[in-house]
Amino acid sequence: MTDALDAHIIEDVADALIYSDRSGTIMRWNRASTALFGFAADEALGQNLDLIIPEHLRPAHWKGFEAALASGTMKLAGRPTLTRALHKSGRKLYIEMTFALVRDAAGAVQGSVAMARDVTERVERERAAKASHN
Repeated sequence: MTDALDAHIIEDVADALIYSDRSGTIMRWNRASTALFGFAADEALGQNLDLIIPEHLRPAHWKGFEAALASGTMKLAGRPTLTRALHKSGRKLYIEMTFALVRDAAGAVQGSVAMARDVTERVERERAAKASHN
């Protein structure tokens, strides 16, 4: 019963939920992820996270990812972070993400989960307002 309930919760939350294993392979991808990034679950599952990370941000992402796995801690854990992401169409999005490490029953890090939401309109509105005040 709990597994079915967990699956429904993951599918039905409003934010994109992406779980990747230690190698950065996408293992969970909910409906909100499809809506946000444009990739259907069968296109994203089994792919590397680079699928949605703009090329210029990949070195920094992987450095942080590897450091978090090695140390078992995340600098950004629980704090929303504004970053860029790639949509299937190739356009860049502004997204706000939160991250957490996923551990097994023994406490060993199994991977990482991220929750993301599109904030492109908000960021562009803020930038336009700032530019009009200069």
